Amino acid sequence: MQNKVVIITGAASGIGLALTRAFADQGACLCLADKSAEGLNSVEQELMQRYASIQVLSLCTDVSKEADCKALIDACVSRFGCIDILINNAGISMRALFKDLELDVIKKLMDTNFWGTVYCTKYALPYLLAHKGTVAGITSVSGFKGLPARTGYSASKFAMKGFLETLRIEHLYDGLHVMIIAPGFTASNIRHTALTADGSPQGETPRNEGKMMSAEAVAKHIIKGIRKRKKQIVLTLQGKALVWIDKFFPGFVDRMEFKVMSREPDSPFKKP
Repeated sequence: MQNKVVIITGAASGIGLALTRAFADQGACLCLADKSAEGLNSVEQELMQRYASIQVLSLCTDVSKEADCKALIDACVSRFGCIDILINNAGISMRALFKDLELDVIKKLMDTNFWGTVYCTKYALPYLLAHKGTVAGITSVSGFKGLPARTGYSASKFAMKGFLETLRIEHLYDGLHVMIIAPGFTASNIRHTALTADGSPQGETPRNEGKMMSAEAVAKHIIKGIRKRKKQIVLTLQGKALVWIDKFFPGFVDRMEFKVMSREPDSPFKKP
């Protein structure tokens, strides 16, 4: 990854921050995007103190806005001259039953998770094609199997997966590498900022983060997948089992998901 130009969205926390540190360790040139200007500044200061010769550009970016995404790509090309890797990581989650959900919450998730991926990929694509580069999307196991009380999240991740799979086929012979990464439950801040039925942040996570895969472990899998130009990575034993078993026993998986998710603290639904 030495001197590769890498764009990472959602770079100030969670998996994005872990990716930023991992790519920095390998000498990449980094273009970092996040909604939090304060978070970006903190990350940039950390990198400048840790690596004497690192090249890093950070840009406060709301990926739900097309103009912001175009500005991000333009700034990266202006600074570095090219793009080798685009990692669409920025995302938000939710936790509420659809019957109780304000529809604007789903729109927010689609605008960030799905449209953010589409916007960034659209403007980066010519540069990625020129370098036979990589476009990666951090989806989720819930983009393979619907997750109860996460209708908007699952819908946005299914949409990301469909978009990236189609993009791969369209450029099958152009040298473009398209990779879908589906982490299972990962220890990150995404559940703390997950939206509730009225769009307010959830705050305290209902799950035990200590038993989940770390963001650093996810980042290692992603970099390895980019090196090997893998098409798809499904992470955690639980995630792999869910995706595999659902192919053959979808009804069983439906019931197990309901049972497991209804046991979450303060779950919005309960088993009858």
